[in-house]
Order: sequence, then structure tokens, then C-alpha cells
Amino acid sequence: MAFVLRALFVRALLFKLRRDVAQLNTGNYTPLLQGYSADAVLHFNEGEHRWAGEHRGKPAIERFLRDFTTAGLQGELTDFWIAGPPWSLRLAARFNDEAHGPQGNLLYRNRTALVAQTRWGKITEHWDFYEDTGRIAELEKSLVELGVAPASA
Repeated sequence: MAFVLRALFVRALLFKLRRDVAQLNTGNYTPLLQGYSADAVLHFNEGEHRWAGEHRGKPAIERFLRDFTTAGLQGELTDFWIAGPPWSLRLAARFNDEAHGPQGNLLYRNRTALVAQTRWGKITEHWDFYEDTGRIAELEKSLVELGVAPASA
């Protein structure tokens, strides 16, 4: 019985996350943001781009997500794994993302592994690991050339 309940829990969580990503792809990051605790930390790779570094707290994570949507990034959650009890769940997911320019030309495409620690259903810490971090700097250069300012500007 416990195995069946766990499987149903995973399916429900995956359904919710895919729905949140679908909303993110329309520019609505609010459902995804609601999944973070007030003191959550999102760790992103260092570099010469608007997403670099640690984003501490919901306001900083909101700016990160606003930059994601403003850049026109589109993502897809492909694989998903969980471990641990509900009060201290660890999530891992494969997330592919891409962005296109105003004429439909591909500006960016990357594959990511996301890892998150939760506490009673809220993300407390989130790490992104990219296949090619240089592509993010190239996207930043393209966005600057297109006049797309970071949310923090």
C-alpha cells in the first residue's frame, strides 16, 4: 500500500510541476514561485549574465523568474525523481530550455539538471546544473543586443 501511495504522490507532484512550468512558459511565474519557502535559496552558475549567483529569498527568486520569462525562455520538464520523506523531500529533474529571437531564430538551447530540497512541500534550496554554461553567456549577449534589460535594472 505504501508503494502505491508513493507512486500516486510522485504522479501528483509531477503533474503540478508540469502545470507550473506550462504557466511559466506563458510568462506567469507565480504558481512556480509559490512553491518556494520565504527564505529559499536558488543557486545558479556564476558568469557574466543576469541569472548568476545565489538568489536568497522569494523577492530575489521572483526577479530570477521574471528575467526567465522576460528573456522569452521556454522550458520542459522531462524526467523527475524524488527521495526522502514528505517533510524533507529531495527532488531531481531534467529540464530543457530554449529561447527564440523576434524573428523566430534560435538564440539559446540547453539541458539542465535541477536539484531541490524541500521542507513540508516548499522548496528551501534549489541548484541548477547546465550542460553548457557558456550558452547562458551567449544568451545574455543576445538579450543585451535586443535591448532586453534584466528585471533588476
